[in-house]
Amino acid sequence: MIDEVQRAPDLLLAIKRAVDDDTTPGRFLLTGSASILSAPRIAESLAGRVEIVDLWPLAQSEIGRSGANIVDALYSGRAPVVAGATVGRAAFVDRAVRGGYPEALRRDTRRRDRWFGDYVRGIVERDLRDLSGAQKLEHVPRLLRLLAAQSAGIYRADRIGRAVGLDMKTVQSYTRLLETVFLVAQAPAWRPSIGSREVQAPKVYIRDSGLLAHLLGADAARAASDDQVSARLFESFVAMEVARHLPWATTSARLHHYRDRDDEVDIVLESRSGAVACIECKAGATVGRADHRAIGRLRDALGERFVAGFVVYTGADTIPLGDRVWAVPVSALWHGA
Repeated sequence: MIDEVQRAPDLLLAIKRAVDDDTTPGRFLLTGSASILSAPRIAESLAGRVEIVDLWPLAQSEIGRSGANIVDALYSGRAPVVAGATVGRAAFVDRAVRGGYPEALRRDTRRRDRWFGDYVRGIVERDLRDLSGAQKLEHVPRLLRLLAAQSAGIYRADRIGRAVGLDMKTVQSYTRLLETVFLVAQAPAWRPSIGSREVQAPKVYIRDSGLLAHLLGADAARAASDDQVSARLFESFVAMEVARHLPWATTSARLHHYRDRDDEVDIVLESRSGAVACIECKAGATVGRADHRAIGRLRDALGERFVAGFVVYTGADTIPLGDRVWAVPVSALWHGA
């Protein structure tokens, strides 16, 4: 077992030779706080010789040991039946501002905030410099805060560059570095035409909601009272919880977002068979027709390919909204039915 393998990239060449000589699986366990697939200074990816597991911060269902998986619920075509859940922003803000890093979960509010600050500082001042040798890394903390302010929004590198004083290519390069060290994630656009997807702008997320709250300068009280913080934190929290569930869901699927001239759906999952499921995120405790209109239109356009759609909200009960569409309390992410 070799920890922080990205710090010794030459070892990967020796491991490659050893694996080629003896293909018995399980001889090496490599761990690290950066992706060997995208780190700029790592020339050998061990492609074809290694299986990769992304170790996300803990999902809320892992913390609560419930085993609930929202992806499996979607692809079953049935909504988790929840009744009497906590109503309003109190349903999620405490969990969201704690996030899923085990070290942060052990700390009270003040010490947790300090831990997040030290964590980001360590990654910027040590890990990114070691991985890339890039210059002007002093701009990265501000870039990260700007990405936090746009978390769950469309990624526009040119606009971010103007705000932070960097050209677009540098912003894109630094964003990829932040993905490499698992602070940032992107969700590509989903379009019915496969060939048109790559030209659409992705959404960007801070991978952990606790880190996002820290970067936004928000505690639980502010997250509950400030509409701008609450809406951004809620959608990021839900999307990244879904992303945590994907690797161990029964159905293999990818996370996208959908946006066209008329409609927007926060989360679109497409399985390898082409089956599509959707989630719309709503921090409010009630659901109106406008909140599920886009999901309904996508359902009607896709026909049998559409499996289910959930409007995840902060209300008390699961409510049917139409054919294969339900409003589902956010607690279904960690309690299940």
